[in-house]
Amino acid sequence: MEPGFAAPGTESGESEVRAAEPLLAPRDGVPTVSVSRYEIARAADLLASGTGPFAVDAERASGFRYSNRAYLVQIRRTGAGTVLIDPVSHGGDPLAVMAPLAEVLATDEWVLHAADQDLPCLAEIGMRPPALYDTELAGRLANFDRVNLAAMVQRLLGLQLTKGHGAADWSRRPLPPDWLNYAALDVEVLGELRDAIAATLEEQGKTEWVRQEFEFLRTFEGAPTRRDRWRRTSGIHKVRDSRALAAVRELWITRDQIARRRDIAPGRILPDSAIIHAATADPDTVDRLVELPIFGGNKQRRSAPIWFEALTRARVTTDPPDASEPSNGPPPASRWARRKPEAAVRLEAARAGLSVLAQRVSVPVENLLSPDTVRRLCWDWEIVADTEAAVEVFLRESTARQWQVELTVPVLTDALSTQVDHG
Repeated sequence: MEPGFAAPGTESGESEVRAAEPLLAPRDGVPTVSVSRYEIARAADLLASGTGPFAVDAERASGFRYSNRAYLVQIRRTGAGTVLIDPVSHGGDPLAVMAPLAEVLATDEWVLHAADQDLPCLAEIGMRPPALYDTELAGRLANFDRVNLAAMVQRLLGLQLTKGHGAADWSRRPLPPDWLNYAALDVEVLGELRDAIAATLEEQGKTEWVRQEFEFLRTFEGAPTRRDRWRRTSGIHKVRDSRALAAVRELWITRDQIARRRDIAPGRILPDSAIIHAATADPDTVDRLVELPIFGGNKQRRSAPIWFEALTRARVTTDPPDASEPSNGPPPASRWARRKPEAAVRLEAARAGLSVLAQRVSVPVENLLSPDTVRRLCWDWEIVADTEAAVEVFLRESTARQWQVELTVPVLTDALSTQVDHG
């Protein structure tokens, strides 16, 4: 079968209907959580006795804690069963305590769902995969309409995972039994799901494509954090002048410092809405600050002098922020027609061509090629003698994978040859 063409029964967007059998508890029961150095070493020995890939998952406390650390790690392997690891309560050096587990896990492929969410927190405790299979990303490249774990398990395995506690505060101790049951179920059939989606992708001729994607994901090192993170404060579009922006900046930085020190999610220290309200109201005394919504509450009233001090720093700053952060990329596409009409024409042609290609090979267009890469190419493009070769060089420098380069270079070459109609 030609690569990229879906096999019968797996066409784009089709949802298979299967009688779903509820999966309510792990087949071997919920294992005891390994906490101490000794227990974690025993868990490593157990996993070493198994065979094949490791199904891996991690639970964090996003929305509750400042850090993105793992508070529970779940691992399952054929012949060994499931182990649950508490990586924070052992009382020792995390890297040293987790070392036996990391050593075993370095011997075979990891299977994760949405690996990009878990790999960073696992790397913090010394655990890095030698090979990777991401079932969520595999589902995207298979062009499934729904790629969350429950939907894919039902579609491919005919099993129903009940909604659980993924958004819970996993830093809580002790962890409730029903949370541990949910956590164990997350890896219960992950290996079977991997085999099922791999078979689908093989039928579609995409096995090599996903291999390249997984290796890119496994070895990818993220770009540096955006310099002005405070500009992501929700509602900042309401702030018009530089002094109010300075107030947002100072309040955000103060909140971030407190949140980091106390390891509490920033929004639980002070909501974004309160930052925006204070910055725009500009109260000139502590008493006027606590008259604002949220700041008048018992908790915020006690901290009011800290927030007012931040507002005072904003008033006297000699370095007010610019209205917008300097961009290192193209402007919003909506402005292209006026500022650079030839780039707008190229972008429209590129998007149209990639959309047709995405439908033909049954892959979401955003997975076919990064939208940011397409925008940068069309904006910065200058006519050269060998368009096709130049496009290929650009894509490779933009970390496009080989399968993406092979598919998209002809389409983009045609798009970049499109001329502006001055008629």
